[in-house]
This record gives sequence, structure tokens and C-alpha cells, in this order.
Amino acid sequence: MYDTPKAETAVTSNEIKFSANNVDVYYGDTHAIKNVDVQIEANTVTAFIGPSGCGKSTFLRCLNRMNDTIDICRVEGDIRLDGEDIYDKKVDPVQLRAKVGMVFQKPNPFPKSIYDNIAYGPRIHGLAKNKADLDVIVEKSLRRGAIWDEVKDRLHAPGTGLSGGQQQRLCIARAVATEPEVLLMDEPCSALDPIATAQVEELIDELRSQYSVVIVTHSMQQAARVSQKTAFFHLGNLVEFGDTSKIFTNPEDPRTESYITGRIG
Repeated sequence: MYDTPKAETAVTSNEIKFSANNVDVYYGDTHAIKNVDVQIEANTVTAFIGPSGCGKSTFLRCLNRMNDTIDICRVEGDIRLDGEDIYDKKVDPVQLRAKVGMVFQKPNPFPKSIYDNIAYGPRIHGLAKNKADLDVIVEKSLRRGAIWDEVKDRLHAPGTGLSGGQQQRLCIARAVATEPEVLLMDEPCSALDPIATAQVEELIDELRSQYSVVIVTHSMQQAARVSQKTAFFHLGNLVEFGDTSKIFTNPEDPRTESYITGRIG
């Protein structure tokens, strides 16, 4: 049914990067997320799993205030990055999103060159003093996105001309170009073929040495392969959260077991 979670390749840190307490999310009168508490560790891949419409992506978008862009959405509770309240009025959402990068379900490169896709964020955040600085950031980011060798000879070609899997790695490279601390990934492989999916999964495993990664996935096999921690959502509730190996082999809540064995979902 799913792959046995692989052995840890590195010791995960117990440093808490994100903490969320008593988080509720409403879309108008609809109570989408109900009293969620979760702690996300540094240098760890945390997977959010659960049936469609259970609140995984809604909660993910709370972590970089993407829900601010939805007029009828209201977020209540306490969410902290490195101990600081990200919903404090003093926090600039644009600066927050530089620290908390996001990769979406469908690859969405800008209609610009490969180089300019990567350079865009560093330019607007003033991370490069000159073209030489920008060149260094672009190369480093494309290397982190595991796509440098494929595109280094065509940096001024359009990013939209790449294959789907290459576009998604370009988007990951674009997300890391602003030197974020956390990477959010909303079903980053759902539009990709199995080979491209394997490449992105391998990249996620490499990225956790430098970032906290939170991934929403419909694929339990993927959660088992890439994550160290798993949160199971159902009907807006966080049902269970813990070590991936335990969630998949010895869950505490019968709803988790029912989902993993395919009885609900």
C-alpha cells in the first residue's frame, strides 16, 4: 500500500521553527480549520496528509499568510516563526514570504528567462549589489534546485520552455533564491510524471539539510518516502501528528489507520 519509511539520512533537529497553537480558519461562515496545534522542526520534512478538502492546503497557506489574499478568509490563533508572531501588525507579509518560500501544485515559472525567474526575488528584496552578485545567486539557486547542469547553457531561454519536471525544479530554485528558512510545497509533484517526481523527491531530501520543508501531498507513498514527521488532517481537524514511521506503522487514532489502509479518503 505504501513504502516503508526510509531510515533517517541525518539526525533531525529538535529546534522548533514554526509553532501553531489554537489555529482556526474561516471562509465566511465555513469553519475550515478547527483548533489546530502543531510544531514544525528545523531541518525536517513535515508532510501534511489527508483526504481532499480536509484543510491541508488551507493550513499550509496560513504559514506564509497566503490566506491574506482571500477576502472572506479569517485566521485566528497563534502562529510563530522562530518565536515571533507572523500575524503581528508589524510583520510585512512580503518580507515574511521571502523567509517562507512556496512551491505550488502546478509549475508556474514567470514568462521570463530562466535567469530572470531566479533573479526576480533577489532583485526586489535587494539581495544583490550588482550583476556579479546576481550571477552568483542564480547559479547557487539553480544548483540547489538540481537543475544547473541542464540549463547553464541556456539561461536566457524562457523558463516556460522547460519540461514539467524541469519547470518545477526551476520554481524550487526560484523559491530558495531569497534565502528562505522554510519551504512550503503544496502537492509539488501532482502534475509530474514518475521520473520527474523521483527527481523532486530526491531534491526535497537534500534541501532539508538547509531548510525546514513542509509538504502537502495526496500520496501516502510520497509522505512515507520524503518526510520525518507527518500530520494527518480530516474534516478540518488535525487528527494525529508524529514521527512518520509511527504514523504509518502504529497510528494511535483509528481514523488515521482507516485513511492509511484506504477505508476513508
